Amino acid sequence: MKVLVVGGYGTFGGRTVELLEGEPHLILFVAGRSLAKADAYCKKSAPTAAQLVPALFDRDGDLAAQLAAFEPDIVVDASGPFQAYGEGRYRLIEACIARRINYLDLADGSDFVAGVSAFDEAARNAGVFVLSGVSSFPVLTAAVVRRLSSDLTRVDGIRGGIAPSPFAGVGGNVIRAIAGYAGRPVRLVRNGRPEQGRPFTEQLRYTIAPPGRLPLRNALFSLVDVPDLRALAALWPEARTIWMGAGPVPEVLHRALIGLAWLGRAGLIGSLSPLAPLMHQATNRLRWGEHRGGMFVEVEGSDRAGAIVKRSWYLLAEGNDGPLIPSMAVEALARKALAGHQPAPGARAGVRDLELRDYEALFAGRTIYTGFRNGAADEDKPLYAELLGAA
Repeated sequence: MKVLVVGGYGTFGGRTVELLEGEPHLILFVAGRSLAKADAYCKKSAPTAAQLVPALFDRDGDLAAQLAAFEPDIVVDASGPFQAYGEGRYRLIEACIARRINYLDLADGSDFVAGVSAFDEAARNAGVFVLSGVSSFPVLTAAVVRRLSSDLTRVDGIRGGIAPSPFAGVGGNVIRAIAGYAGRPVRLVRNGRPEQGRPFTEQLRYTIAPPGRLPLRNALFSLVDVPDLRALAALWPEARTIWMGAGPVPEVLHRALIGLAWLGRAGLIGSLSPLAPLMHQATNRLRWGEHRGGMFVEVEGSDRAGAIVKRSWYLLAEGNDGPLIPSMAVEALARKALAGHQPAPGARAGVRDLELRDYEALFAGRTIYTGFRNGAADEDKPLYAELLGAA
């Protein structure tokens, strides 16, 4: 099977290739605008079971001709920033559908992911799947919410957050995306009404603490513009509040970004986009603390007896395994396709195509640990943990 990874030598694209390079039945085109960078990436990799092929690919060029040259079975767009694609932002999707090529992307922009459903009929007619937002937000969060709410009659609130390790390495496209939306309005659901939030001007503090593991240090989380704000609202329309955040560290840099977002919200400065290069340098040079990251998801709702229930799920990742998690959804879907279990044709956010067990199978071979609290579904506590409770 041939997989064309656009942005394959970048931060998320490179991690996607890393996760798939052990599969002998794959040909991986490591593609981007620089053939030299693609070639350097492939040469620095150790001998791999998959065949790595450096490739020149310009998503603003003649897409039909480029796709015809590679004839991939799946295209993975790991480039971005998706918020900045502007007019013609779905050109690659349209080209893939026209050539009957399956498509995945790691888009993190709520507007971009929501707009992909406009191509559903065309994708169905072509017999291909077009899945957008295939990353931790919103695929993993949706899978977790399904597990947490499996026996609930109603979901009232969903909130979650990611706290990356300061040593994870943040790509320039991610920083440009954050700089573009910080302080600007984003659509969300709050107190049962559609409202506007302002990313990085709303905060909460949270401790990620999987049972039986040393917790992460208490972290400050800020609202971020991610597909979950709308994709989860479509899955659980009864939910009165949906909130998703990020807790980058060191906190001093996080607080500097919060200050800039407030200046933007007040109209005292324009977009933070011109500051993106400086923000990128600061994020990747001023790093200290523990090389651990994590994630949490909380659900509040009602059980069959009408009682209010609050449940939570935690993830803790040690060292270099954490930065791989955003690319694991692509890995899981590619491996399923190899096994003959492709997603159904159509264009949509990829929130129904993986379950938590798919992730757990990938976590098992790494230093990634998960757990539930507060009576979560499928929880099987040892007596010691049951007696200690939240302690």
